[in-house]
Amino acid sequence: MSSVLKTYTKEELLKKFKTQKNIAIIQGFVIFLMILLAIFSTIENGISFQTFLPLFFIPMEFVMLFEMKKIKKELALRK
Repeated sequence: MSSVLKTYTKEELLKKFKTQKNIAIIQGFVIFLMILLAIFSTIENGISFQTFLPLFFIPMEFVMLFEMKKIKKELALRK
């Protein structure tokens, strides 16, 4: 991925970083809501698919944060 990031200009990297940051915040909020719903659903109905649904989306958040870290590193190299 770092070789792909080297082809972007600094402005494109900044735009990509801002976009991914916004998406990560929204996705984190949605995952938080899913966790709350899973807890309440488990209390009311017992263990079901909704109980484990947030576990499928949490790794996607970590991948997004890892990519943001790479972009931030590439921006730091260009200063």
